[in-house]
Amino acid sequence: MKKKLSCIIALLMMLSVSAVAVAQKTPKRQFRAAWIQCVNGQFQGLSKEEMQQNLTYQLNELQKDGANAIIFQVRPECDALYRSNIEPWSKFLTGTQGKDPGWDPLAWMVAECHKRNMEIHAWINPFRAKTKGTMSLAVNNIAVTHPERIFQYDGLYILNPALSVNREYICKVADDIVRRYDVDGLHIDDYFYPYPVAGVEIPDKQYWQQSGTSLNIGDWRRENVDKFIEQLSDSIHKVKPWIKFGVSPFGIYRNSSSSSIGSNTRGLQNYDDLYADVIKWVNKGWIDYCAPQLYWQIGHKTADYATLIRWWNKYAGNRPLYIGEDVERCIKYADVNNPNTNQVAAKHKLHTECNNVDGTVLWYSRTAVDNYDKFGIFLRNYYWKYPALQPLMPFIDGKAPNKPRKLKAKSTDKGVFLSWRKPKGDTWNDEAVKYVVYQFRKDEPVDIDDASHIISITDGEAILVNKPSQKGKYVYLVTALDRMSNESETVSKKLKVK
Repeated sequence: MKKKLSCIIALLMMLSVSAVAVAQKTPKRQFRAAWIQCVNGQFQGLSKEEMQQNLTYQLNELQKDGANAIIFQVRPECDALYRSNIEPWSKFLTGTQGKDPGWDPLAWMVAECHKRNMEIHAWINPFRAKTKGTMSLAVNNIAVTHPERIFQYDGLYILNPALSVNREYICKVADDIVRRYDVDGLHIDDYFYPYPVAGVEIPDKQYWQQSGTSLNIGDWRRENVDKFIEQLSDSIHKVKPWIKFGVSPFGIYRNSSSSSIGSNTRGLQNYDDLYADVIKWVNKGWIDYCAPQLYWQIGHKTADYATLIRWWNKYAGNRPLYIGEDVERCIKYADVNNPNTNQVAAKHKLHTECNNVDGTVLWYSRTAVDNYDKFGIFLRNYYWKYPALQPLMPFIDGKAPNKPRKLKAKSTDKGVFLSWRKPKGDTWNDEAVKYVVYQFRKDEPVDIDDASHIISITDGEAILVNKPSQKGKYVYLVTALDRMSNESETVSKKLKVK
């Protein structure tokens, strides 16, 4: 009986999801990402082959789900999941900080993500030099070589944000990553000043007093973080202008009890408790995208998801806005208006209603990968069924590349073969790096804003696609994309498919 009831509930949910999906035109541009973290120890102690097998499985399943970006944690505690001459190898690879694993996970991930036409964003924790669980640091960890530059807080080691030498050091690390690896983005998480612990003070008052500032200590700390964000943004864009600099802040900026623009919530605050003025960064243009962690459920008593997504939609629209989504909580909690279903469809509906929301980042990858309570199925069959281009960032570059040349189309026994020539353009902001292939029946209106007609996004100049299910006359169109996903004009070819 329980099994039958479970099937009925699942069917009702699927019908609900389907209704939402059908009602909404599939968006052509969306950031569809997942965080792949290392700090949970999922890779620790694995051999090269075992870790690559693990990541291959995750990437393959996320590709099937429709993901177009991966945010991969490469620096959890002033260490490296890549070959670095600045910081030690991470303990989250071998179990011992500083021990060479014999391969470069970031280099491998860049190649594997790009092979699947996914962006890869290198995720670093900027200020944390030691997590609570780390008992031994490598001799070249910054906390060992320069202990005067860190402070301890509740078992953590933190690079003091007040010191300009620390801000410069983090920029040096980030510059090294973007210079040597073909990553698409540089991503930082929600740790600036440490999360507050009752009865434990941040030991930085002497630096505040010595600074000679007229600011109170809270404003002084926020100014330190502001300086860092602006400096990091400028630094990485000087190395590679096309790198997307993103921040994933805690989900509450300020409560209404603290600010006239605060949300109707009663939780910890970015501005007041972590000293992170995220909305300032958005409005100043210091970050290229914002992905607040809205991990709560609709109806949460102190941090209601519906309240928060609408708040971020209203106040963070000056840069692309992606919602950090907790998969387990989407599944665990019932829809407040329909207790027979979970909150997946209701949250998706809120996404579609918020005009500044340009995508989703799943926390965490494995819950979608392992199809937790059929969440992966819902992604690939409904929410992320059709391919999506990355959201535009005209503040970095808004000029489209030239269109492809010499498109050819041929119907074969194995499928429809399409080929074209790369358009002219060889600088980062006009070179074609990918192509979008569309298919329309001859009697259909051509609307390339309808993502359901995208049959492929590829980095090649030829492709074999499946024949359409019905014989007849079709129109195939191809466009070029540059590094910022600006799209060229179309080239087209009519073809009779037998």
